[in-house]
Amino acid sequence: MAIDPGLRRLALRTLLAAFPGPSAPDWALDLLADGLAGHTLFGTNVEDPEQLAGLTAKLRAARSDALIAIDEEGGDVTRLGHRSGSAYPGNSALGAADDPDLTRLVYAAIGHDLATAGVNLDLAPTVDVNTAAENPIIGTRSFGADPALVARHTGAAVEGLQSAGVAACAKHFPGHGATVTDSHLELPTVDAPLGVLRSRDLPPFAAAVAAGARAVMSAHIRVPELTGDGPATFSRAALQGLLRSEYGFGGVIVTDALEMRGAAGAAGGIPRAAVAALSAGADLLCIGALVDRELVLAVADEVAAAVKDGRLTPGRVEEAAERNAQLASWVALNRITRPGGPRDTIVVGATAAGERVAAPGNGPTWASGAGIDPAGALRAGNDQAAPSGSGNDPAGALGAASGSRPGGSAAPSLAALTPKELGILAARRALAVEGDPAALAGPLVVQLISGYSIAEGKVPWGLRPFLDGAEQVDVVAAEATADQLIERAAGRPVVLVGRRLHQAAASRDLAEKLSATWPTGVVEMGWPSPWRPDGVRAFLVTHGASRASARVAAEALGLITERYVDAR
Repeated sequence: MAIDPGLRRLALRTLLAAFPGPSAPDWALDLLADGLAGHTLFGTNVEDPEQLAGLTAKLRAARSDALIAIDEEGGDVTRLGHRSGSAYPGNSALGAADDPDLTRLVYAAIGHDLATAGVNLDLAPTVDVNTAAENPIIGTRSFGADPALVARHTGAAVEGLQSAGVAACAKHFPGHGATVTDSHLELPTVDAPLGVLRSRDLPPFAAAVAAGARAVMSAHIRVPELTGDGPATFSRAALQGLLRSEYGFGGVIVTDALEMRGAAGAAGGIPRAAVAALSAGADLLCIGALVDRELVLAVADEVAAAVKDGRLTPGRVEEAAERNAQLASWVALNRITRPGGPRDTIVVGATAAGERVAAPGNGPTWASGAGIDPAGALRAGNDQAAPSGSGNDPAGALGAASGSRPGGSAAPSLAALTPKELGILAARRALAVEGDPAALAGPLVVQLISGYSIAEGKVPWGLRPFLDGAEQVDVVAAEATADQLIERAAGRPVVLVGRRLHQAAASRDLAEKLSATWPTGVVEMGWPSPWRPDGVRAFLVTHGASRASARVAAEALGLITERYVDAR
């Protein structure tokens, strides 16, 4: 079947492609010039801030209104920090601190980092309510297991990101938090009645809509009562009936990556998945990470063929393309520039150099007067008391940083912090310490090697960058014994560092045997659980494995003494 060039161009306007490496190949630029909506960037595309700014500038040169997307969630899912770990704690930590002002600040800082690098669509925040403790793909990406808590932090995160002129994309609709399988690998099922979905999973999406989220991402999950046998991405009832009609969402519906088994496997390939998603009401089709020119054209041609043979109406594809164009217009209108520089001058590496987070009189300028106040996102009302969060402040960071009356909002002082300081302070507020870390002075640090989820990628984690001379060994729990580690410790206490330790029998067994016979501490950097090994001297929960979270755990153990946040 001959493909109408006009239909192909129309189809391209609904697609987010991707490419490998730190520079854009000619085909990726040529397709932008032909109408491609944009590209998603991954860790492989990012070397350093200057390189990333140059890359995004080249993409915009090919298409001035290109959507440039990235998964930058902070915490365990980071592309900007994929070589070192994120400077910001992730959602689980922010939920544990439970201060929406702090969440708004952290996401405004993330948005600022993205905007100065030329990225205009963040595929974040993750707003799933993580009610399945064994969830293999959400976990610490979630603000928590309570719908009301997740909802209030969702609104704050959306506001923070968009205050920087970066579009927020709340994910994964209608909620991936109750799954025990990974939609990258299969089609998970959430067998819950709609009433449960409305009370448990959907409140954060309602909050995202209320906060003005420009985009919502669909999930490749099956909810039989809502989606039948297919994923939500292919469900008109989910996307048009629930999200648009019931919740009133008028922005862009973005698909999760169509290369995932939950979509491609259900449809019989990526091109067919694209047609099914458009038919259901999706607008911006994220193809995935493993993309080349041939795949993009195959998807576009399948969409064009579907219009020609009646599987799709021209109006549906035009509607999707128009919504994507409106999103591109919004990010172009609200794109920040640096003071004193031309509109397209991007100053990169500012956060690494310690530049202050935007605050009154100290923030970025705006490309237009769109009625958006970036500094407002970083300015909290002085009369509003901040929630107390976990009540745990092992390093005394709150009193040092806030300089305000007890129980008062710390946000006015927070707005004066550098991004590094902000990330560390947020991580301190999330850190939970049980027992006596002082009993573990001068330890042998043992990091238990664990795998990475597909969403996370292979990002460094653990305490090693902050040990200040302490010894660390990395072991596979199933290949090590308590006696071997005690011998290696040579009289020193042992600190075990891991993620999701309770989920692996070998990790639990090793921790329990060590704690029963030797001075032992545990640092849990994954989703928390009630499990504690008998006899453990101290148990620390960071609520995530960001670089900031690792730093404050090392600080609480007395392994480092430098403090980035001093009394003000």
